[in-house]
Amino acid sequence: MIDVLIIGSGGAGLTAALSAKDVGASVLVVGKAYPTNSQTSMAQGGMNAALSNAGDDTIDAHIADTIKSAHGLCDEKMVQTMCADAPHAVSWLESIGVPFSRVETEKPGIQTVAQRQMGGASAKRACYAQDYTGLKILHTLYDTCLKHDIDFLDEHYLLSLVVEEETVKGATFLEIRTGEMKQIDAKSVIVATGGYGGLYHNYTTNMTSASGDGIAAVLRAGGAVSDMEFVQFHPTALKSSSILISESARGEGGYLVNTKGERFIDELKPRDVVARAIFEQFKQGDEVFLDVRHLGEEKLMELLPQEVALCKLHENVDPATELIPIKPVAHYSMGGIDVNHALEVDGIKGCFAVGECSNAKVHGANRLGGNSLLEITAFGKRAGENAYKYASSASVKKASDTQLQQDINYLKNLYSKTPTENFYDKREALGKLFYEKVGIVRNNASLHEALEYIINTQEALGSMGIEDKSKTNNTNLTDFLEFANTMLLSSTIVSAAIARDESRGAHYKEDFTQIDDEKFKNHIVFQWQKERV
Repeated sequence: MIDVLIIGSGGAGLTAALSAKDVGASVLVVGKAYPTNSQTSMAQGGMNAALSNAGDDTIDAHIADTIKSAHGLCDEKMVQTMCADAPHAVSWLESIGVPFSRVETEKPGIQTVAQRQMGGASAKRACYAQDYTGLKILHTLYDTCLKHDIDFLDEHYLLSLVVEEETVKGATFLEIRTGEMKQIDAKSVIVATGGYGGLYHNYTTNMTSASGDGIAAVLRAGGAVSDMEFVQFHPTALKSSSILISESARGEGGYLVNTKGERFIDELKPRDVVARAIFEQFKQGDEVFLDVRHLGEEKLMELLPQEVALCKLHENVDPATELIPIKPVAHYSMGGIDVNHALEVDGIKGCFAVGECSNAKVHGANRLGGNSLLEITAFGKRAGENAYKYASSASVKKASDTQLQQDINYLKNLYSKTPTENFYDKREALGKLFYEKVGIVRNNASLHEALEYIINTQEALGSMGIEDKSKTNNTNLTDFLEFANTMLLSSTIVSAAIARDESRGAHYKEDFTQIDDEKFKNHIVFQWQKERV
């Protein structure tokens, strides 16, 4: 039996795999796509660590900035752990070959790593590799996993966690290429499946497949989720395509201007503040643009080559000579699977969660730019170590195939029925609904409208299904399974947003514009058929 089964092959999952392997565990990484296609590759700007390579900085300042950005909803012990681990995480990444950009210095090691400013930070703290930071970290992690002979199963879609007596025993999967279903038994499981930003379909920097599969599986299996109402909107996505333009463009000196050419906000304030400022410009009838022309073509190509290419490809704009039309869109899920200090899931023994799918309570109400790559690395290592520690004394008795048979029957039913409603239309409508009514600025009337739509759509799920009855490589099937997961999670997001009658970080409610610590300095937690605050 496998010691550590890791579900998800992005940066968090790969780091956990290397960590578990390093302490002696047998490891299997299972992902629904290929590792190099994960959302980690979209993290462009940098990874925070207080190295003082570009001016004075301290770990205490990093901690303070993170706590401030979280607006009172973080676990300060977890924040301290993450920020204190940051220099070690950068050193480890450098040791396995991540090609960070460099500064000219005679100092050794990570003291040569280049750092830039990010929004909400009190120092130039983000370690970067041009504007491909996440991509280069991800590729290096994958290469290192291959060198260490870590086993992978790609194109395997997570169906369910196998849980007996509130203890995880493995998971069930659909092999996308063949259409076969299988159960993989394990002594411990790490869920590293990413966030739920894909729910905001067409209004997100995330890929469509960022559908919260692992979060939904944990919820169905009896685990807890928390802070689901907190969704970060990135201020600068391309207007036409929602493709991310990294915060590093503003960190390097880019301006935000309206139709009149006026700057209207300090571009390096936290993301929630900047996104709302842009939203106000839209309400006044203005468009908003990112202006990096003054940086010059040479600097743009040295520091931001990906942003230049994306603007030319998706917006037909040359940033060296033209304004970049932008809009804020959904970017990051602060909420997710509720975990303790060991990153073990609340409600399921032996199951751990890390990365964007996990709520380790370091981001609170608003994530600080540059902390996501740090979290997946610092906490990925902890998750791998803690999962193996649990596995070392776990039972080797295999689980029954009850869950697998339930999943087989569910898919048989999907193949046998003829749908009368098109779920793709519902997916489009849900994305627009969430952007407009569960977006940057919210109010209770709109949230209740959204909840009513969700309830009606959930009731209609039985009349939806798949038109393509082929067994192999059936993307119609995986699209539907993803849609069903987003429908499950959407009700938790909106219900929590309705319950939180205040404004805090990324959750801004125009009928309750102030923070209310007396009533709401806490986490809204959901479990199956149970809600608690």
